[in-house]
Order: sequence, then C-alpha cells, then structure tokens
Amino acid sequence: MKHDHKHFYFIQSMRKIAILFLLCFQIGILSAQTFRFAHVTDTHVGGSTGAEDLTITVNDINAQDDIDFVILSGDITEFGSDEELNEAKSIISKLNKPWYIVPGNHDSKWSESGNNSFVRIFGCEEFTFEAGGYLFIGTASGPNMRMAPGLVPHEQIVYLDSVLNNMKDPDQPIIFVNHYPLDNSLSNWYKIIDLLKTRNIQADLLGHGHSNKVFDFEGIPGVMGRSNLRAKKEIGGYNLVTIQQDTMFYAERTPGIKTNEVWCKIPLVNHHFATDQTEYPRPDYSINDKYPDVSKVWEVQDVSDIGTGLTAEGNIAVYGNAAGAIVALDKNTGKTIWQFQTAGKIYSTPAITKNKVVCASTDNNIYCVDLKSGKKRWSFATGKSIVASPAIDKNSFFIGSSEGIFRSLNLKTGKLNWEFNEVNNFVESKPLVYEGKVYFGSWGNTFYALDAKTGKLKWKREKYSNRMLSPAAVWPVAANGKIFIVAPDQRMTALDAQTGKEIWDSKEYSCRESIGISKDGELVYIKNMHEGNVDAFYTSADEQKLAWECKAELGYEIAPSPITEAGNFVFVPTTEGIVCAVDKTTHEVAWKYKASNALVNYILPIENNQVLVSLLDGKIVCLKY
Repeated sequence: MKHDHKHFYFIQSMRKIAILFLLCFQIGILSAQTFRFAHVTDTHVGGSTGAEDLTITVNDINAQDDIDFVILSGDITEFGSDEELNEAKSIISKLNKPWYIVPGNHDSKWSESGNNSFVRIFGCEEFTFEAGGYLFIGTASGPNMRMAPGLVPHEQIVYLDSVLNNMKDPDQPIIFVNHYPLDNSLSNWYKIIDLLKTRNIQADLLGHGHSNKVFDFEGIPGVMGRSNLRAKKEIGGYNLVTIQQDTMFYAERTPGIKTNEVWCKIPLVNHHFATDQTEYPRPDYSINDKYPDVSKVWEVQDVSDIGTGLTAEGNIAVYGNAAGAIVALDKNTGKTIWQFQTAGKIYSTPAITKNKVVCASTDNNIYCVDLKSGKKRWSFATGKSIVASPAIDKNSFFIGSSEGIFRSLNLKTGKLNWEFNEVNNFVESKPLVYEGKVYFGSWGNTFYALDAKTGKLKWKREKYSNRMLSPAAVWPVAANGKIFIVAPDQRMTALDAQTGKEIWDSKEYSCRESIGISKDGELVYIKNMHEGNVDAFYTSADEQKLAWECKAELGYEIAPSPITEAGNFVFVPTTEGIVCAVDKTTHEVAWKYKASNALVNYILPIENNQVLVSLLDGKIVCLKY
C-alpha cells in the first residue's frame, strides 16, 4: 500500500499536539494539586484540659485519611517544663501522619531548661518541608526566658536566611509558620518580613491569639488558628486547611463531630514583594534626637541573643549569651577580652568578686572563671539546667536551680556549703542576702527565706493561686527590716524580713516584676505596668507611702529587669529597648535613649557618667550622659 506522506505527517503532528496537550494538562494538575493539612495550635499541655483536648484532636486527625500532615504552631505546653514537654510529645507521637512543630512563648518564657529541652525532646524548634509545590518554613519565636514581646532568636533568623538563600527555585511559593503575628507584638517582626519578601512568600500561619482571625502583614496574608483548648465549651478544636487551585481554605473542625463551613479563603499568589517600593512602619529612633545630652560611646552586636545582665569590676564587664559563652569586654572600648564556652545557653547574670567570675549554664554546671584570663578555676555539676543568677556574700555565693534545690557554695573551692532541697518548681531570679538570710522566689507560688549559714528554712510565703503569678523573676530588695517584691499579679508587697509577716500588700500602683532601691535604702522604686509612670516609696513606712511619681510615659510596660541608680539618676529598663533616666530631684525624665527594639535586660551604671546596657537581641551598648 502506498503511503500518503501528507496524511502521515498530519497524523504525526496530531499525535505531537495530543502529547503536548496531555503534558500541559498533567502540569496543570500538578500546579493545582490539592492537599489538606491540620493546623493545631495553643494546646497548652499541662494547663487545665490541655492534654485531654490534644489527645482528642490526635485521635480525630488519625481517623481522617485525607489529611496529609499536621502543623503545630506553638504554645505546645503551659509552662515549658520537662514533664509537660514529654507528655505533649507522647501524645503528638501517636499521630499517624507527618507532623511539624515550633514552640511558642509559653514553651520558652517559663522554660526550666533554658530552652534546651524542647529541642532535646522534639528534635528541633524549626522546620522546612515541601508539599504540593509549596515550601513550608517554621521558626521559633521566643521570648526566651524573659517577659517581653516575642523575639525570633538570632539563630532562628540565621536559619531562615540560610533556607531562603539555598532554595533551588527562588520563585517557589513559601508558607511561613510562627507562633506570633508578624507585627509589633514580635520585637523583630520587620527583620522576618524583610527576609521573607526577598522570596515568593504567599502566606503566614500562626497561633497565640486563641481565635480564628485573618491578618494583613504588610501585604502578606496571615491566618491565626483557634486554640485547641475547649475553653468554656465541652470540646476543643482545630482547623482543617485545604490548598486547591492557588487558594487556601480554612475550616474549623470540632473533633469527632463535624467540620464547619469554610471561614476564610486566602488567595495564594506571587505578590512580587521584591519590587514593592511601599514604605512600612519600622522602629522609631527619633527620641534619641530629643535628648542630645546622652550619646552612644560604643556598641557591640553579639553572635547570639543575650538574656543576662552585666557585672563589672575594674576595666572588665562580663555577661553571658545564648550561644553558651561567658564573655568579658573592655568597658572603655567594648572589645572582647576573653570568652569561656559552656555547653548550654546562659541566662544567668554573672557575679564578680576577688578576681573571680561566678556564672551558671543550662549545661547543668556552675562555673568559676578567672576574671583576667577567663580560665576555669572550678565547676560544680547539678542535676538540671540552671537559669538563675548567683549572689555573692563574703566567701560564699547562693544560687537556685531547676531541680527544686537552692545551694550555698564556697567561692574559693566550689565545694558545697549546704543545699535546701524543698523548693517548689524552679528558680530563675537572683537571690537577696540580707541580715543573715537569703531570700528568693520560685515558679511554684512560693517566696523563701533561708538561714544564710545553714540553709534552714526560716519562713516561706505561699499566696499565689496560679504559678504564672509567682514572684519568681523579681530580684528582691530590702531596707529597714523589710523585703520588697513585685510579681505578675501586679501587686507590690512589703514583708517583715525576720518573720515573713505581710506588712502591706497593694495593687494601688500597677507593677509587674521590675523593682529597685536607692543607694541609701530610703526609697524603693517600681514602674507602672499600665500607666507608664515611675514611682518611689518610702522604705521606712508601714504602709505603701508614695515619695514621688514621675510621669515617664513608658506606655504598657512588662520588662522584668531591675531598676538601678547612680548619683542623681534612676535608670529604668523597658521592653522596647529604651533606657529611661529619671532625675531624683525634679522627679522628671532627664533623658531617654532607644538602643534597640528589644527588651533591656539590665542597666549597669559605671564611672564617668556612663551606663552599660544589655539587650535581648544581643546588643551591648555603652551610653554617656
């Protein structure tokens, strides 16, 4: 049979077109691939019905074959304790689907391990994976150990930057997961947004607010999921998320009962942020122009976050960082003199005396290093992480730990003097040594007074119904036979130093955990949590008697950092990186200086009208006024 060449080529062309059409159709199917996942958040295991509600949700997810994976976006536990984290892991591990998890502020702020156990138990605190052509990236959010707005830790920013810079396809669509909203409730929100906008970021998934809500984060769509807790209902819930044809659909699921109607639809598109010239709000440093009498002498950016205060002797200032190093700086220049590396993050403010530096690490050890050389003199091993700070008195020092033990050690040898093993929950603060006793609070609703020589319990105060309200972060102060404390219950309290009897307990002036005392012991200072004022009270009075008040305009203020004093100035720390100096004579603000947008850990007055300031985002700043 003779072939018709024209017919043959026509048939071949039609086959090619059919193949191309089929390929295009298949590519279309792949690009519009449908998948579904569960967004579970704010489970708060260890609080109220958290464990039970999470178990119900896990069982419900396991019963649904069309769920591809699970995202858990923070506040996995109530208190971040090892017990709670292990319980949460045991429940989550029963999922029959892949799951990805990041911590929230409840997991990190009250972490007895200093934010080590979450990684140890869950394997990591960040994730990256692909699904349906999308790249999912999750990071931790902090704040680590300090009451403050969220702060994505430095190492997490490095991780995010590394993932974005090593993407095979820079245009691959990204969905970001974090516990906090990408707004000013996260101190460094702008750093995260600016990084994400270098790539094809299409949506942000979050928790924290315990409710279903849609956000716009500088053009990035954000979806907050409801808490898994049942709250006032009989059963809790989570969200089922379906991505189909470039749209993300959120529907609340009541475990074992029903999936409700879709409550939000988020278009997933390339916003081309890299070419967007829109200007968005960023931290405002213009306040520094208002007070020309204060200026920055030098500034150091550490390689990690800093969650400690500073201590100085002679020409050397010392602090600890989240990379596990005890660091010594030259006070005049900020240059590093030495570093002593430990195996755990450090949230313990060092103490210095007689050429010795004492500091604890979350690697379960207390260290004594030489002030001039940074070489180890001795170390003392404990059973758990230590996030508390030491207080030195003569030849001994005192420190609490996360194992329910408070100790006194010999400063020269590191040998144990005594230990008190009846502490309820863990110790975070720096103890106060006063008139033969040592005073401290714990995250177990208790404030203790021990005999400084023997460690015997003299008295304890148990008055707090919720452990979140414990006087555990405050550094107590004392004068005129009274111990003064403030706590998250927003009350200021004066206790008899000898008996523990309550002299007065007041909520008239709102406060939180920040307190200080004058050099002469006549005045005790607090800052208001709501009104933004700085108040001074007479320590000699048997009632809360106001000496003066400064209208400092601090705004809503929750920084737990101590108030310090030098000469005629009272130095007040804030959550937004501002150092506020109040004139003791005029009772007015002398100056303010914004050093960062993160929590001020500590303000250390030094000679020549200067202060050293440590900030949670890893900055050390020297100011001259």
